[in-house]
Amino acid sequence: MNVKIKRFDKHLPLPEYKTEGAAGFDLYSRLEMKVPAQTIAYIPLNIAMQLPQGYWALLAARSSLHKKGLMLANGIGIGDYDYRGDEDEYKAAVFNFSQDEVVVEKGERIAQMLILPIEKAKFEELSVFETENRGGFGSTGKK
Repeated sequence: MNVKIKRFDKHLPLPEYKTEGAAGFDLYSRLEMKVPAQTIAYIPLNIAMQLPQGYWALLAARSSLHKKGLMLANGIGIGDYDYRGDEDEYKAAVFNFSQDEVVVEKGERIAQMLILPIEKAKFEELSVFETENRGGFGSTGKK
C-alpha cells in the first residue's frame, strides 16, 4: 500500500516499523514540550498523510508512554480518510496524570499508528433480540 506523507520538520525521521512483525509504526514529537501536571497537551507528530481510499488510521499510545506519566487523553485517535489537507498534521492529545511536569523531547517517540481498511456496517434495527442476556460489565466472573 502506498501512503503519501508530508513531514513538517525534515530533520526528524520518517515513520517506520521498528520490527518485521510490527503492526504499527512510531510517530515522533515535532517539538520539545512541557506538559504541566494534571493537564492536557497536543503534541504535534510531524506528519500529514493522504491515505488510500478505503483506509483509516488508528493512533495509539506507545506501550511505554505511561512510564512518562502520560496517556492519550482520548484513548485512541482516529484519522479519517478525508483528514488529508496540507496542514492536517496529526497530533497526540496527551494527559499528564502525574503530579509533576513532564518534558517531551523533540524527536521522542510518543505514539504509534496503524493503517486499517474501512468496512462500513449496515444496521438492521430490531425491537427485541432473541438471544440470552449476559448481564453487563464483568459478567463472566473475576477469574
